Amino acid sequence: MFEIDALRLLVTVAETGSFTKAAVRLNYTQSAVSRRIATLEHQAGGPLFERLPRGVRLNPAGRTLHRHALEVLDRLSRARRELAVLQAGQGGLLHMGAFSTANISLVPTALRALQDARPDVEVVAVEGRTGTLMERLGDGALDLAVVSDYPSGLPSADGVTTSVLCEDDLCVALPPGHRLAGSGTLDLSELREEAWLQDAYGDRPTMLADACARAGFTPRKVIRIAEWTGKFGYVAAGLGVALVPSLAAWAVPDELVLCRLTDPGLRRTVHVALPAAPLPAALKLRDLLRDAVD
Repeated sequence: MFEIDALRLLVTVAETGSFTKAAVRLNYTQSAVSRRIATLEHQAGGPLFERLPRGVRLNPAGRTLHRHALEVLDRLSRARRELAVLQAGQGGLLHMGAFSTANISLVPTALRALQDARPDVEVVAVEGRTGTLMERLGDGALDLAVVSDYPSGLPSADGVTTSVLCEDDLCVALPPGHRLAGSGTLDLSELREEAWLQDAYGDRPTMLADACARAGFTPRKVIRIAEWTGKFGYVAAGLGVALVPSLAAWAVPDELVLCRLTDPGLRRTVHVALPAAPLPAALKLRDLLRDAVD
């Protein structure tokens, strides 16, 4: 409704108490100031200043708009400062996202290193599914994301580029006392009679479905559990088995048994995703993520 220059003029007239002094400060003509204020008052629905014998002062409507104008101008000033800092690579806010198991060790390790190397960068971290994170990168809401092709492939987003960070083997978590718990390495076909704990299955292709098909069977039962704490609880109770990425291995409860699988296709790829014009701080975090997996 109101132009920024008009709000700035309102504040200057209020500070100087004079159209003439405001014109001098802003390098306007007095007639230009009078016209701009008249237009602003028209937009506001009535007078904003009391015209005095010597100068002007805000009336109640003017004081209300003046208060909001100060807030708007202050926010814009802070935005300009933050943008200048970001574009110069000197710090500011960095919005990043990651999928859940990347937040167990990989991302915290890199963020700690970033905090030590760049204490001027303030990270705003969010957790989400890969598809959601890619959408938020495409919308400009994130500056960097750690994403993966598990369980259903890596989605794309306009203006977003990805680079491989690491490959992550998928193991299977077995309950204590399971008949195969001492095997170390298993063929997936040995688990054909098990119930599987899986977030997504059947509504679209998944790594688990593909691997079971290669092994010549379809799981007899799939229990849809999304969160890792729930999966671990179900496995501990002997209600099923679950694929667990090696990035999450140290978070697996001690009573569960992790076994490797012989199928080389049971491996996910972890990527760093960036917008087309990444911030310097995002590039620094990307490098620290790479260091964290070396």
